[in-house]
Amino acid sequence: MASDGAANGSNTISVAVIGAGPAGYYTAEALTKTDADVRVDIIDRLPTPFGLIRAGVAPDHQSIKNVSRRYEATNQRENVRFVGNLSLGRDITLTELRDIYDAVVLATGAAKDRALGIDGEDLEGVIGSGPFVGWYNAHPDYKGLNPDLRVASVAVIGNGNVAVDVARILAKTAGEMAETDLADHAAKSIHGSPIRDIYIIGRRGPLEASFTPKELGELNQLENCVALVAGEQLPGEEIDDMMTGAQRKNMSALRQMAENDQTSKPVRLHIKFFLRPMAILGDECVCGLRLEETKVEDGKCVGTGKTEVLPAGLVVPCIGYRTSPIPDVPYDESYGCFENEDGLIEPRLYCVGWAKRGPTGTIGTNKPDGAEVAKRILEEIRPAGRPGRAGLDALIKDRDLRIVTFQDWKKIEASEEALAEGGAPRRKHTDISEMVKIAES
Repeated sequence: MASDGAANGSNTISVAVIGAGPAGYYTAEALTKTDADVRVDIIDRLPTPFGLIRAGVAPDHQSIKNVSRRYEATNQRENVRFVGNLSLGRDITLTELRDIYDAVVLATGAAKDRALGIDGEDLEGVIGSGPFVGWYNAHPDYKGLNPDLRVASVAVIGNGNVAVDVARILAKTAGEMAETDLADHAAKSIHGSPIRDIYIIGRRGPLEASFTPKELGELNQLENCVALVAGEQLPGEEIDDMMTGAQRKNMSALRQMAENDQTSKPVRLHIKFFLRPMAILGDECVCGLRLEETKVEDGKCVGTGKTEVLPAGLVVPCIGYRTSPIPDVPYDESYGCFENEDGLIEPRLYCVGWAKRGPTGTIGTNKPDGAEVAKRILEEIRPAGRPGRAGLDALIKDRDLRIVTFQDWKKIEASEEALAEGGAPRRKHTDISEMVKIAES
């Protein structure tokens, strides 16, 4: 890896950003677009940048992935560097990074699924949205997940965009997914599946649902699958004036679904409100889900005592995520993120994005978030003669670590694009050692 050949100049602030996703890149952008003398290294354990843009955004939402061009522009700045295939904990410690850099920013996201906290959650056939989304997005951690999709029905728990994404990817045909970067192993399994019923289950009602109109509306445009909702679960038009604009758009889509003919297409996607999971049923494998009917009173979801059993051979909870704890970093169990005050964890240690505020907001929410933390760093940090980039390079050399730079990543990207067929933008590599070899070629 190229080094700057010397320690930072006396006026240079050196910053390490841990995590090469949207939060990390927006922070790096904000730090380096000012007149301040700042040098940023964006460190990620994977040899690929862009975090959830690559491994979380649905493969059929290619336009959203185009934001990576902005991050690429940030990487073209002389004072920004991507350091891939360097893992916190495995290759380097947080203490070492804090000794090397003037400031360290944790932009590690939220990769752990929140638990349902009900019986049967450990049965085979219960797969959290994190691993499931990672599996169909070709994330190296989940390439071997191999979920058994030889089932007739699937229950997707949650009323957010992740639940909608999972249901839509399971419902789309091979033709609909041809021009996406759906992982080959997932395509083979999904498009050979006998699934005929997909359920999206929410504890609250349609007014409280957190999916956005665009994502919800897409469920009404599926080639082989009809979206359905029970009309009696929807509020009447007399309260339309009290709804937000997004709620009105969602309600329009839901009312159309209530008029759909369930026999019009071979696959049915049922959106069911006012139901909360009580237990996942089965001996070794999932066979069903026990649900309790709910109602919303004073803004709270309460059970009615009435229960039903929903047959399902696969259950995918999409109920939120938690940041993975890091030893000796204060952690807020209730929010599933690091304890912080406006991004400051403790002197010279910051956090941003989901690691700062929990798994809320959209990709764009990370931009002002990153700008605020960058502003704090520039106001609070003074150069202290720490080695910065040169110190990291020395450690990398001493430990004989195989690092991937942004230029190296472009070789991986070119290889993936060359493998693409049939209008697909890329065919992602899933083996880290293979990607490192390509980067070194």
